[in-house]
Amino acid sequence: MKILIADDDPQILRALRITLTARGYEIITAEDGTAALNAATTHRPDLYLLDLGMPGLDGRQVIEGLRGWTDAPILVVSGRAGSTDKVEALDAGADDYVTKPFAIDELLARIRALTRRVPGAEAEPTVRFGDIVVDLAAKQVTKQTAGASPATVRLTPTEWQVLELLIRNAGKLVTRQMLLTEIWGPTHVTDTGYLRLYIAQLRKKLEPEPATPRHLLTEAGMGYRFQL
Repeated sequence: MKILIADDDPQILRALRITLTARGYEIITAEDGTAALNAATTHRPDLYLLDLGMPGLDGRQVIEGLRGWTDAPILVVSGRAGSTDKVEALDAGADDYVTKPFAIDELLARIRALTRRVPGAEAEPTVRFGDIVVDLAAKQVTKQTAGASPATVRLTPTEWQVLELLIRNAGKLVTRQMLLTEIWGPTHVTDTGYLRLYIAQLRKKLEPEPATPRHLLTEAGMGYRFQL
């Protein structure tokens, strides 16, 4: 189980890293919100422990950024005890909230409760839209036309990454920044031309009418959405 801990207090980072490592967790640490998002896209943790009062991007902004592409549990560990802070964090997408100072036994119990919700080794889904079938486990796309054998639709590795990220967030807006960071890295967050190119190529291969897409939709000025 991989846990990302983001907190600007080095003593808390050190204490939690030692405590959780001793209990068999793999720990990644970050000292500010930007570093937390970068570590998240690099390491893909199973669970997040986030402080709210971090420099740069605060905890709420990190939660909102994470929720653009991952459903992994988020436990806020913060010195802010006010109900407004708790409500804002939970509304942004956090799953639970612990106030500092905390008892380590309580924190461990909260982590156990959240990790019970992390999916195990379940079969990856197969997604069907129109005459297209996407097998997420096999990383394969086929086109099934009536009266004909299924034909493989060949995607480049980058086209697959774009498609998979959109499908795994079906029905949700995936921002351009999140796609660019996840696929090309944080130094390419302004390279929106990459996305337009790959989205156009995917539409040509997968949409019945690429000029009027039904499934790979553009959210003007924001990003893209996959719709069944």
